[in-house]
Amino acid sequence: MSYPLYVAFVWHQHQPLYKSQDTYSLPWVRLHGTKDYLDLVLLLEKYPKLHQTVNLVPSLILQLEDYSAGVAMDPYLTLALTPCEKLEKINKQFIINNFFSCNYQTMIAPHPRYRELYEQKQERGEAWCVENWTSQDWSDLLAWHNFAWIDPLFWDDPEIALWLEQEKNFNLGDRQRIYGKQREIISRIIPQHRKMQARGQLEVITSPYTHPILPLLADSNSGALPEMKLPQKAFQWCEDIPGHLQKARDIYRARFGRNPRGLWPPEQSVSPGILPYIAREGFHWICSDEVVLGSTLKHFFSRDEVGNVSEPDLLYRPYRLETKEGNLVIVFRDHCLSDLIGFTYGNRSPQGAAKDLVRRLEIIADNRSREDTSQPWLVTIALDGENCWEYYEKDGLPFLRALYERLSNHNKIKLVTVSEFLCRVRFRNRFLPLP
Repeated sequence: MSYPLYVAFVWHQHQPLYKSQDTYSLPWVRLHGTKDYLDLVLLLEKYPKLHQTVNLVPSLILQLEDYSAGVAMDPYLTLALTPCEKLEKINKQFIINNFFSCNYQTMIAPHPRYRELYEQKQERGEAWCVENWTSQDWSDLLAWHNFAWIDPLFWDDPEIALWLEQEKNFNLGDRQRIYGKQREIISRIIPQHRKMQARGQLEVITSPYTHPILPLLADSNSGALPEMKLPQKAFQWCEDIPGHLQKARDIYRARFGRNPRGLWPPEQSVSPGILPYIAREGFHWICSDEVVLGSTLKHFFSRDEVGNVSEPDLLYRPYRLETKEGNLVIVFRDHCLSDLIGFTYGNRSPQGAAKDLVRRLEIIADNRSREDTSQPWLVTIALDGENCWEYYEKDGLPFLRALYERLSNHNKIKLVTVSEFLCRVRFRNRFLPLP
């Protein structure tokens, strides 16, 4: 049977648990919530032939819900909603140090007023700004620090379009409305994922509750490099593993009305000791990195001068993991392709980057046809779904549009969810050797 090249994009959406009792220490759930989680799936929705997988970490879900409900406050938000005449010197020093914390080229430079304030800080120094900026300067900075994190996909919203046109002279009421827009966007994230999963275009997976590295929780000696200095007494606390997995499953089921099939192990770190716990909780598949597969098989995945991997049949396939609690399936990401999106393509033109990625996939598809037409290949591209876009033009929208246009009707490449591939495509029943 002739197969297309199956490709599974797996986007990892994760933020640590910043909440301590009723206070949030950092603003990143709120800011990434307005920039990186909703737009990714809204854009995908416009290309119904393309299926993908998204991991929503449970601790992220709970924090998004707090912000959506208006019960989460962080120090950055408190200052943004403070009348400027009430800002004390220590507040101003904090603002000047922290409210330009984003990529200059893509998030500050395109906005003249934000850029003007940044350049004053760079040229005249923080102390000068603290002493000489007017209340209007501070108000504009408080507004822009939040406004710049609103994804360009939403810029056609009438209220957002007015703010873009206004550019400066923001007042407290404007800042309150920007916060309201953040809550509005965040409130749509979980329902949109649920909707797209229900109709089959998206698979939503999960991670252990607060994203602990499970192999280290089981045994701090797991996977240690020979040169690594370890504590004399190993840390072992397997008792916590079931709780993290059970809570992840329960949170997922309450939001999506079903049990999760896939689990993203934090940092894609796996070990034989954690697998029975994962299988016992009913998960079907996990993912990891090609380096882990290479270490297991004692095989180094070298690449030629254009990036083609050696022995691709070993990498572009799922494997079964046999445990005393049942079997799991594991897929391994192509490290090179994943890192191109994560760290390289943001420095290229959107069209050029999309063309390069598709060309690389086409080469893999051609190699599969020559090597073994009887078995399907699954190329897994798995990476952080939030931080990389800060380095792309307009938060990656031009790149993703160009990529999706090329892939939507491609006759050799088919984008699938991981579970879709596992359920619909037969593959050789190969087990990984486990110690």
